[in-house]
Amino acid sequence: MKKKIAILGSTGSIGKTLLKIIEKDKKNFDVVLLTANTDHKTLLKQAKKFNVKNLIISDPKSYKVLENKIKKSQIKIFNSFNSINKIINKKIDYVMSSIVGIQGLDPTYRMIKFTKNIAIANKESIICGWDLISNELKKSKTNFIPVDSEHFSMWYGLQNFSPKNIEKVFLTASGGPFYKVPLNKFKKISIKNALKHPNWKMGKKISIDSATMINKVYEVIEAKNIFNISYKKIKILIHPKSYVHAMLKFSNGLIKIIAHDTTMKVPIFNTLFYGTNLKYKTTNIDINSLNNLNFKKVNLSRYPMVKILKLLPKKHSLFETVIVSANDTFVNLFLEKKISFLDIHKELFKILKSKVYSRYKNIKPKRLSDIIDLNNYVSTNIRKKYIIYK
Repeated sequence: MKKKIAILGSTGSIGKTLLKIIEKDKKNFDVVLLTANTDHKTLLKQAKKFNVKNLIISDPKSYKVLENKIKKSQIKIFNSFNSINKIINKKIDYVMSSIVGIQGLDPTYRMIKFTKNIAIANKESIICGWDLISNELKKSKTNFIPVDSEHFSMWYGLQNFSPKNIEKVFLTASGGPFYKVPLNKFKKISIKNALKHPNWKMGKKISIDSATMINKVYEVIEAKNIFNISYKKIKILIHPKSYVHAMLKFSNGLIKIIAHDTTMKVPIFNTLFYGTNLKYKTTNIDINSLNNLNFKKVNLSRYPMVKILKLLPKKHSLFETVIVSANDTFVNLFLEKKISFLDIHKELFKILKSKVYSRYKNIKPKRLSDIIDLNNYVSTNIRKKYIIYK
């Protein structure tokens, strides 16, 4: 029987990678739903290639364009995730949630009850809405697998172990494009420079987050939420080759080092085929990399964003939404050439330390709208300061 799957954000890098994996085993899959925000051209190509009968495209203009293109086909197109129950009437086998940004929170939450297994690559769902997501997972009896290489590695390393047995977790970071750049040259960092990640091909937003290292702050928050372990047990190590993705030290003295090629194909493949005997064709073990792991502590002068970890509350709160929203806004301002690279972290810390926003450390999100409304509030207030309504 074919495995029924849906991909939220199929036109992004994660979605495209997953479809490439499925293409090699096409006869065993029935892709029942693909979604995108604006990229109607890629979405339609994917639908035709994989014989997908249901599409969701969120942007109204893109929806109208696509609607005209599929008039004579059997493809059904929807403009909202409110229509999911019209598309799926019983649980499918697998959902990949890879919509980028806070926009992915609501679709991720909605899809949980419609699938047996959900792989989540949407950071905001795990950072901002984990309590709500995890409750819905339990309620719907849906299995969850993290997609990020670090969290997938932790998840895999914890098979037959309890997170309670973890003594220390080390998440690795490449150091980004400025690992060796002299600090006195940071004032002149350009957008082009910041987008040149040494190991990974990513979108603009996540590339900047990697350059500032806030992506690792996010991953620490995710690890704490997913595995219910304290921040004190989680450390970041610089590892330029990105071969080791996580290192787990257990209370029984054992240490597990999880390594794989620098490609998202490995964790994506394993979320899709976990529990099967299907083999992933990979390169031989990189002995040279293992002999030269070159782990280093984080230099806070080079990566001041990591200091955010000291500001985090112990319990899940709306403060995480403030961090995500404010950072997103400042990164966009940098990409719009309104602020400098160094301004991203300087302005962010002003926000996080202000009384207006630090009070959210004591407020827990009770519903998705709490997160979405706060995200809009923070972003709007920051942009008002920079008078960017054009």
